[in-house]
Amino acid sequence: MSTFSIPGPARTPSAARTPAPHPWNRFVALGDSFTEGYGDPEPRSPGGVRGWADRVAEELSLGHRDFAYANLAVRGLLLQQIVDDQLGPALELKPDLVTLSAGGNDLVFRGSDPDKLAEKLDPVVGLLSATGATVVLFTGPDWGDTPVFSRIRGRVAIFNENLRTIAARHDGVVADLWSLRQLTGPQMWDPDRLHFSPLGHHTIAAMVLETLNVPHTLQPLQPKVLPTSSWRQARSSDLVWARDYLFPWVLRRVRQRPTGPGLKAKRPEPGPVFGPGVPHGPLPAGPDR
Repeated sequence: MSTFSIPGPARTPSAARTPAPHPWNRFVALGDSFTEGYGDPEPRSPGGVRGWADRVAEELSLGHRDFAYANLAVRGLLLQQIVDDQLGPALELKPDLVTLSAGGNDLVFRGSDPDKLAEKLDPVVGLLSATGATVVLFTGPDWGDTPVFSRIRGRVAIFNENLRTIAARHDGVVADLWSLRQLTGPQMWDPDRLHFSPLGHHTIAAMVLETLNVPHTLQPLQPKVLPTSSWRQARSSDLVWARDYLFPWVLRRVRQRPTGPGLKAKRPEPGPVFGPGVPHGPLPAGPDR
């Protein structure tokens, strides 16, 4: 893990916040629909969704010209599928900041044993941490007040405690959804009650940044609109993006690893957070997590 110290959350008033110095230059997000951004539709974002990870990357990029962000998350994946499909590519990208959220689909839809899930996750976190990257893990939210998912509350709680142990063992960081009580409000959730709404993703993004002790410009209950740029700025960004990211990306795929038919990551390569160039896909067409 990075030697950067992460003390308690920074809660500077929003008006006084400025882009904060932080040690990260390359952020890679791994996971399922939670990390992909399902529930936070944005046609201008790659894949047609935005989400907490994009919102975190937007804040981390402020004042950091060389900051790059990749999001490998794909909706519907189980923990082992995330490991099989995303761990190798993530390590190849050499990030210095990694977020990993996995196991939710196993617990919700498969009734999986939380202890066995933790056994699978532990060596993965170890590999990521051994690279020197800061690794952020997510506890599951508290569904205790919902009539359907309250039955899995105990398994989620056990898995959360295992996650805390794994994070402590590998010098990781825990982003604690369970204790984020704002998420109990219905406005934080998508109508499917499985995924978070834009406000929910916004709230989680602020929590992640505060967990990393990064001052930010996100205000409570006021999701930021995706910024727009002028034609001149967009054209300039396109050229820089093509030179630094698109051409090397195409060349690598011509020379070596082909993309598999199941690869649907919205940001498979690190790139500027606001750079155009990444194709915009349709909005999600189903409730798969």
